[in-house]
Amino acid sequence: MENKSHRLMSEINMVPFIDIVLVLLIIFMISAPLMYRGIDIDLPQSSVNTIKQEQRILLTVDRNHNVFVDDEMVPINRLESVIQKKRTSQSDTTVYLKADRDVPYGTIVSVMDIVKSLGIDKLGMVTEPLKE
Repeated sequence: MENKSHRLMSEINMVPFIDIVLVLLIIFMISAPLMYRGIDIDLPQSSVNTIKQEQRILLTVDRNHNVFVDDEMVPINRLESVIQKKRTSQSDTTVYLKADRDVPYGTIVSVMDIVKSLGIDKLGMVTEPLKE
């Protein structure tokens, strides 16, 4: 009889213990990202914006060679004056150029030349990411 009871004690079932540990691990993994809140601070208010806003101008050239400045169609011979009016006295104006892939290279270079002649050095080309 002693032999039977001794054998039963040596076979402890670990499955419930492992289940509880895994449930606690899952709860910890879900709740850990929620615990990070950052530092709560109450910022003072100011009437002056201390962060300098970057001025952006969007130029678009469609497949019909129409040029748009911020969604307003502009003839290419008036492009320089329209950009100059939109540009403030800040020297950090950035121009983004969106051009249809079917627009000839010469048209794009003409628009870029007008932008560079105004002294705007920040000129970016807008593209779409490659589709895999």
